[in-house]
Amino acid sequence: MAGATVIGITGDGFTMNGQPTYAGKRWRAHKIEGLLLNSRMANAIIDDENPSTVGVWAYADGPWDAERSTREFIAQFPTYRAHGLLAVSVNLQGGSPQGYSWNQPWIMSGFAADGALKPAYANRLMGVLDAADRNGMAVILGCFYGRQTPHLKDEAAVKRAVGEVVDLLAARGVTNALLEIGNEVDLPWFDHAIIQSPRGHELIELAKTRSSGRLKVSTSFSGGAVPSDNVIAAADYLLVHGNHVESPEGIRRMVSETRASKAFRGQPIVFNEDDHYDFEGKDNNFRAALSAYASWGFFDYRRISERFTDGYQSLPVDWGINSLRKRAFFGYLKEVTGS
Repeated sequence: MAGATVIGITGDGFTMNGQPTYAGKRWRAHKIEGLLLNSRMANAIIDDENPSTVGVWAYADGPWDAERSTREFIAQFPTYRAHGLLAVSVNLQGGSPQGYSWNQPWIMSGFAADGALKPAYANRLMGVLDAADRNGMAVILGCFYGRQTPHLKDEAAVKRAVGEVVDLLAARGVTNALLEIGNEVDLPWFDHAIIQSPRGHELIELAKTRSSGRLKVSTSFSGGAVPSDNVIAAADYLLVHGNHVESPEGIRRMVSETRASKAFRGQPIVFNEDDHYDFEGKDNNFRAALSAYASWGFFDYRRISERFTDGYQSLPVDWGINSLRKRAFFGYLKEVTGS
């Protein structure tokens, strides 16, 4: 790991290599300096170990291939960065490859039942971190996804999983990662109480202690939800989602309510998942986040009857910028960031 990109936090904003992100940038009276604009790429390093479902993810020209997916993702980093993207969100237990789905029989977990980090996942993760480092980008690295947590046998396994991730990042000298313990920990899909919101601070504190405070750690909440006070008190930055938030005013209200918490310490607020677009409109969730000085993240999945080019979460993924939604987001991002 070269350590060419060092992600940091100063006050309510992010830094890279000691300087504010998007230094000096403003867009339509909105301050951009210090934000971390991002895109959800949750399944960039996953594989499916369920022989009954893995065939569903086949490419048009061959079977599903986890190494190919990660390799093609990495190849797009220079293009993403040229459009102003500074971070991607990936998760060691992925996210629903169908966007939203109640039944999720696939097995997509980077951890063995006892919490050991699987070597193939670790290798793909390091490939992503290295590529991001070379391109001046950060990775918001998630550990757990609710529907996949039953594959961890107990709380000890959960703690081991977090420890192994932190230790890997330390051993490889990773300086461009932000840790996201769990995705939407206020939802009831998590098998282990220690990941869920009421105890969410425990794993945050575990990761911070194990990394001697070097790693910045948080955990995310579902669309429209404000982080709980215990998480706000423990987290280095705050992760919220815009899913189900149908109006830009709802985004502004979420940011305001988060800052109103008695536990709030002035941390940066980051939306790292939002499936509302309307980039051509006078107002939209992205712009609303900017107006409240919060970072925003693009969440795109393939809708029914859409093509391979659509969606960054639906498998198999075309990681290029070649659908209407992708082009609209990256075009808007490029305008906002002046890239």
